[in-house]
Amino acid sequence: MTDIVDELKWRGLIALSTDEDALRKAFADGPVTFYCGFDPTAPSLHLGNLVQILTMRRIQQAGNRPLGLVGGATGLIGDPKPNAERTLNSPEVVAQWVERLRAQIAPLLDFEGPNAAIMVNNLDWTQGMSAIEFLRDMGKHFRVNKMIAKEAVARRLNSDAGISYTEFSYQILQGMDFLELYRRYGCTLQTGGSDQWGNLTSGTDLIHRVEQNAVVHALGTPLITKADGTKFGKTESGTVWLDPEMTTPYAFYQFWVNADDRDVSKFLRIFSFRSREEIEELERQTEERPQARAAQRALAEELTTLVHGADQTAAVIAASRALFGQGELAELDGRTLAAALSEVPHIEVAELGPVVDLFAEVGLVASKSAARRTVKEGGAYVNNVKVASEDAVPSSEDLLDGRWLVLRRGKKNLAAVEVVSA
Repeated sequence: MTDIVDELKWRGLIALSTDEDALRKAFADGPVTFYCGFDPTAPSLHLGNLVQILTMRRIQQAGNRPLGLVGGATGLIGDPKPNAERTLNSPEVVAQWVERLRAQIAPLLDFEGPNAAIMVNNLDWTQGMSAIEFLRDMGKHFRVNKMIAKEAVARRLNSDAGISYTEFSYQILQGMDFLELYRRYGCTLQTGGSDQWGNLTSGTDLIHRVEQNAVVHALGTPLITKADGTKFGKTESGTVWLDPEMTTPYAFYQFWVNADDRDVSKFLRIFSFRSREEIEELERQTEERPQARAAQRALAEELTTLVHGADQTAAVIAASRALFGQGELAELDGRTLAAALSEVPHIEVAELGPVVDLFAEVGLVASKSAARRTVKEGGAYVNNVKVASEDAVPSSEDLLDGRWLVLRRGKKNLAAVEVVSA
């Protein structure tokens, strides 16, 4: 493998570094033990977190040892939000979320071999510490003038909401994490998003104060932006989560398939584990034949497999093909079918009416007369079967999984009808 710093730079994954040349030497002299932290402020990780997990995976594959920290302590507080105080969750809820996040991170790292990953929880070294110990042993090393200069804190200080001492103290806790991991595991690198740079450097500063002659590093990845100006990792229906109950594998797959051509090269470099040559070939295909969406499909398949497994990916691809007439809809399992149809326009009805009425009601056409023209011209399909008559009325026997009809106008315009009991 090429030098890991060069690899991360080529992929656009280095926005900030305490000392790039020193970090490059540390990797060359390696292995380096490094960590990244994830706070359980929600019951699932999301695509922004995936950037960090996959960066850890890359650095581990280059021969270094990752520590995956899920913050049972910091999750009780939360880092400062840009505009308002966080809602604090109960210890019981945070403990549940810790386990859920650990289960999402673990499959993406390697826990065997000489550089086996280790999962850690900062509650282990904070819950037994008294307030006096915290202030005497940790607080004395932090200077308030530097703390209030941190971007996240300064932004809040200048807002109407202000900032509580609870959130203000977050950077001390994160700094303490790095010090503790340095002492326990010889950890010398912390990675994270560039928006967390103030919290990352609180750890390097603390170690420099407490441990004489220690050489430690911080590396910040860039915030992912989209060409259309919308927020990365968001869709019209909300955040794209890693938990399949919160974002279905089908919706996860479609997020990548629908990536803008202007973004897909950047997404490939950040998220894909394909070689440079493979990525450059996909970039060439996007430039020459964008309508084929080869790069988007390759990325969608790779990441859905990585996060949700090969079986779920196969089911999602089968559903995608079947919806557009390239597979058997009746062979799809009910859950995958429901997930796929939740992503297209759909209506609920108590009983089935004429096809032309359904086409108009779901919005595939502007009116019933337009629906009749579509049928007459041979462009109306129900469950991938061409509608032969303007008077056709589907029956209950036509329902997929006992409740769905898939309507299609032409090759690409999809909608669904769900029959629900009154």
